[in-house]
Amino acid sequence: MSGIRLGVDCLSTYEEGIKREWIIGNGLGGYASSTVIGVDTRTYHGLLVAAPENSPGRFVLLSSLDEEISTDEESYKLAVHKFPDTVSPTGFNCLSEYLQNPFPLWIYQPGDFTVKKKVFMIHNSNTTCILYDIESRKDEALLKVFPLINSRDFHYTARSGYLSFSQKAHPEGVELESSNGFTFSLSSNLEYHSDPRWYYNLEYDAEKQRGLNYQEDNFSPGYFEGKLKQGISRFFIIASTDEIPSLNLRKVDELYKRAVNRQNLLILNSRLTDPFALKLLRATDTFTVKNPSSGENTVIAGYHWYSDWGRDTMISLTGLYLIPYRHEEARSVLMNFAKYCRKGLIPNTFPSFGGEPVYNTVDASLWFIHAVSRYFAYTGNFLFLADIWDTIEAIIDNYCKGTNFGICMDSDHLIRQGPQLTWMDAKIGERAVTPRVGKACEINALWYNALKIASSLGTILGKEVFLYEMLADGVASNFESVFWNPETNCLFDLVYQDEAGNEVKDPAIRPNQIFAVSLPNTMLPPEKEKAIVDRVEKDLLTPFGLRSLSTDNPLYKGQYHGDAFTRDTAYHNGTAWPWLLGAYVRAYRKVHNYSEKSLEDMRALLEGFNTHLETEGFGTISEVFNGDYPYSPGGCIAQAWSVAEIFRAYVEDVLEIRPLLSTISPAVLSTISQEMDMTSLSLSKMNERTI
Repeated sequence: MSGIRLGVDCLSTYEEGIKREWIIGNGLGGYASSTVIGVDTRTYHGLLVAAPENSPGRFVLLSSLDEEISTDEESYKLAVHKFPDTVSPTGFNCLSEYLQNPFPLWIYQPGDFTVKKKVFMIHNSNTTCILYDIESRKDEALLKVFPLINSRDFHYTARSGYLSFSQKAHPEGVELESSNGFTFSLSSNLEYHSDPRWYYNLEYDAEKQRGLNYQEDNFSPGYFEGKLKQGISRFFIIASTDEIPSLNLRKVDELYKRAVNRQNLLILNSRLTDPFALKLLRATDTFTVKNPSSGENTVIAGYHWYSDWGRDTMISLTGLYLIPYRHEEARSVLMNFAKYCRKGLIPNTFPSFGGEPVYNTVDASLWFIHAVSRYFAYTGNFLFLADIWDTIEAIIDNYCKGTNFGICMDSDHLIRQGPQLTWMDAKIGERAVTPRVGKACEINALWYNALKIASSLGTILGKEVFLYEMLADGVASNFESVFWNPETNCLFDLVYQDEAGNEVKDPAIRPNQIFAVSLPNTMLPPEKEKAIVDRVEKDLLTPFGLRSLSTDNPLYKGQYHGDAFTRDTAYHNGTAWPWLLGAYVRAYRKVHNYSEKSLEDMRALLEGFNTHLETEGFGTISEVFNGDYPYSPGGCIAQAWSVAEIFRAYVEDVLEIRPLLSTISPAVLSTISQEMDMTSLSLSKMNERTI
């Protein structure tokens, strides 16, 4: 891959520079991230944001490194900071180029110097490495690097009066300990000098725009110093919470090559060659992590501020793990979430990274069953199927008899639920913005799909599946009469009872109905599936996602920005969501009989993200976009299901690369499973992809 490059036209002003952000992960939920000009605009930015073992979350430890080159005549400061009413220093004036391939590289041209700065992280370690290659056309010059550090939860800001640091200098750097108990080190081949001072009233523009705390203080314990002679000088600085061995330039170069090789191996393992697919593949890696405390595989739902979410993980599984051939990790993710299943409910979220699960969701369990079927289609792992079967049974059994949060199958075989349990779950204080109490169209589409999957997988395992078929028939016999709206020629979004006990059908045109067409098992006749896709295309489709509400609805909000109240009001009332395009693309191709024109239409739609991959969050896809033109991005700069579903749709529905087992009937698979020893079954030949 050639990577992503920005020239001086995108870097020469503060206003342009803060529009683009970068992020790299470490496989533990920690990361390094900032803007392309190096100024932090979020509380979440930092060169080392760590998720230490047994910590209650993620913490900003190294905020930035401020570089300064001086001669007898001149001094050049490469850093950028925002203070009240001023930006100082303005190092972007020296910045000539930014590249990302796969890790960030800055090229500065201050006077008689060329500075190349690389940032990368060591995988599965809370360690960030910064490499400097400095070409000097002067005989003598001096480099100083001032680390700005902190020790706080990444959601919040800190002030000097609340934190203090102790330090212990040594020949290779300095050990730092904060008053709230965090220890980390800064190591370098530069000479360290203690010179403690505070930087006061740093401002974060993005937080100010979001109506949150946006000022804080950072501490600088001292500085690293080295002489520059004519020619090339090379230095490194490493920030880490781990005990790292003594390092030199050769070892740091080896670490960099190892990090690059790991990225290249992801490409080789995927067996993909399409350029756009490879860009999306690169983006998937940041979300696939191990819980730093338990070592369990999981998915970070979005950067910067989300942790691991059950719903998002299950929806993202195919794109993040199965298409990239990370099948063992996918198995681990499914087994880990199954372990936390309670009363048929897969956790909605772990609110603090690694914290206790919260179960307030109706769809995560149904998406879990879908994800299991996708895993089996890609791997043919019968042994896993046997291991996970009890969880599938528990989900269906609890949904039938009723479980927490008012989740229960009604007499018409359809599922109803309490408030704020679907993916449209925004709250303002204690008020649910879109409560959706009752029977939601996509939940019952997922319910039918789950029952049919249970029947198919149960048949493969030799289980009795009559009940699942009977329940599925009951759902199918009522779904259309309950949810079809002849006036709009699409589905009612929600059916519920008012306070007087009268049935009410919500005619709001929302994207949830697309799943009644896109899921593997659906109930509606072809002409009505086509009508749904046509309605969604007409009322909800934007270049970067499906609107969460049609523009003619009085509740429609086309802009997602401002303070928390304004954003939450718009979140599911007009804001466009990229992840929904995955279902739309599959449904569109289906109702157009997989024609060549439908393929090219969907290719053009998805490849429209090529431009977005070079804006906002570099090399990744944002959480949401405005529903109104020009569809500006918002929310998280990197969202797991945005990347995963665009990637999955492009590979499976445009490139038409699908797992072989998805085309083999349950009866045939059942015969195979009975004739072969499940524990020694090798499906390497069956697992070859077909185009």
